[in-house]
Amino acid sequence: METIFQQDMQNICSVDFIDWNRLSHKTILVTGATGLIGSTIVHALLYANQKRGLNLTVLALVRDRRKASVRFSEYEQDSSLQLLVGTVEELPAIDGRVDYIIHGASQTASKAFIQQPVETILTAVQGTLNILELAKSKKSEGMVYLSSMEAYGHPQKGHKVTETDAGALSPLDVRNSYPISKQQCEALCCAYASEYGVPAVVARLTQTFGPGVDYDDNRIFAYFGRCVLEKQDIVLKTKGETERSYLYTADAVTAVLTILLGGEPGSAYNLADESTYCSIAEMAEMLAETAGIRVRFDIQDAAANGYLSTLYMNLDTARLRALGWSVLYGGGLSEIYRRMIACMKKP
Repeated sequence: METIFQQDMQNICSVDFIDWNRLSHKTILVTGATGLIGSTIVHALLYANQKRGLNLTVLALVRDRRKASVRFSEYEQDSSLQLLVGTVEELPAIDGRVDYIIHGASQTASKAFIQQPVETILTAVQGTLNILELAKSKKSEGMVYLSSMEAYGHPQKGHKVTETDAGALSPLDVRNSYPISKQQCEALCCAYASEYGVPAVVARLTQTFGPGVDYDDNRIFAYFGRCVLEKQDIVLKTKGETERSYLYTADAVTAVLTILLGGEPGSAYNLADESTYCSIAEMAEMLAETAGIRVRFDIQDAAANGYLSTLYMNLDTARLRALGWSVLYGGGLSEIYRRMIACMKKP
């Protein structure tokens, strides 16, 4: 019986809005390769390589070889996968061609934005500068930088957020080490595209989840999944008023590959499933009703825990959809959670 993850790989490989032939005989560097999105991208590329006979090579930049060996165990003997152990801050030497780059290395833990703001900024800015220099020196054909919806700051409730919107963020709020560094990296991508012709494109991702989420992941979608599996009440530490859309991991992969091959250099694209837009409280209630559990509130200091203040992030994906992209599955949030929860395993 095929797994949900295998189904996702098959469905990614079968989409006709990605020009897979352009990846034939190419070398693709993926940074942040053991992260949720990065590892799914690596798997999808290697799966498509086998099924479509692309003869491509994936260079996976990882900090921890042991973790990477577990993540990609089924491709351990596959010469198409090459593990590069190192960091984007101190990028290891890379010989040969690098035709495409998907740059996903980033700090993602909210508490780290407050507890390690210097490292958060340096990983983002120094790392992206190094990757852009690599793309420049290798004359890469395409590059995608994985940014964040947080680059938009705090849009007003009811506003549809397009790529031309600008986010106002205070540099004196330490948590903004994350979104402001994302903005700076976007500016670097735009600058390198303009001055040096580096074909860098920005992907502004909404919160993304699906198969591959670790059971003990501290992000809210993983917590909700654990509550469903353990039949424990969902306890919200805020009022859950933040509203945003979400994105399934497989859809994130097809979106990233779409703009890698068809995006306009020096520009940005919103990546989200607009049908999933809701508040955190509404999402919790939906899951609780399905699982037969309750939602309770234990309001705490949001800033101390690294949580964003109430946010209204209704991303417009018209630019992405104009490139032919569409979601793989209907069913919205319910289907995304069903697929993620089915794959979550206790450590």
